[in-house]
Amino acid sequence: MSAQLNHARVLVVGGSSGIGLATAAAAAQAGAAVTIASRSQAKLESAVNTLGNTVRAVALDTGNVVAVEHIFANEAPWDHIVISAAHTPSGPVRSLSLADAKIAMESKFWGAYRVARAAKIRECGSLTFVSGFLSVRPSSSSVLQGAINAALEALARGLALELAPVRVNTVSPGLIATPLWSGMPNDKRDAMFADAAQRLPARRIGQPMDIANAVMFLVATPFATGSTVRVDGGGAIA
Repeated sequence: MSAQLNHARVLVVGGSSGIGLATAAAAAQAGAAVTIASRSQAKLESAVNTLGNTVRAVALDTGNVVAVEHIFANEAPWDHIVISAAHTPSGPVRSLSLADAKIAMESKFWGAYRVARAAKIRECGSLTFVSGFLSVRPSSSSVLQGAINAALEALARGLALELAPVRVNTVSPGLIATPLWSGMPNDKRDAMFADAAQRLPARRIGQPMDIANAVMFLVATPFATGSTVRVDGGGAIA
């Protein structure tokens, strides 16, 4: 893997925390020249402190089409782009406000769409989305999230044809212990994780590096395109 990523230019959108941060760390360790992008300058600075000064950081709001187009117009083509940035309010369809529903779709689907539309990727490079196992295992309390993830996976399959020979894939995580859950009281979060682990065939909760490993597999495998790799501890079959 390290030989294939040696000096490759890798952009991780959403690379300042969670799955994106773990992916950036894995790519850097594999010898890539890594750039992380995020809306939050503070998170970017913290991530660079974690990853080391060899990693470059750029502020980017994927909701701003002008900003997205500008960053790619002023950059050389990338070898690999990974998109894990998203802010998705959740809840049952009939209680989630339409405004929050639009925010969720805008962030996770349209944000990725804008990047895919504007990105310059070298021939035989790759674009990887991060979706979620709710695309195949719906939840009555997170219907929209499942629909967004399914749309993202379908987008990747179509783009694998449109952008060929650029490879386009998706990694679909299950429940992952990321800062996404930091707003919960520690005891409630720990209880939720423990309960979920008992119901999963893997008997554990996922870690960001579990997803980063799957991303790196797709990035470093020239024959992988149009694929969705589910890394969910068996959540889709439990």
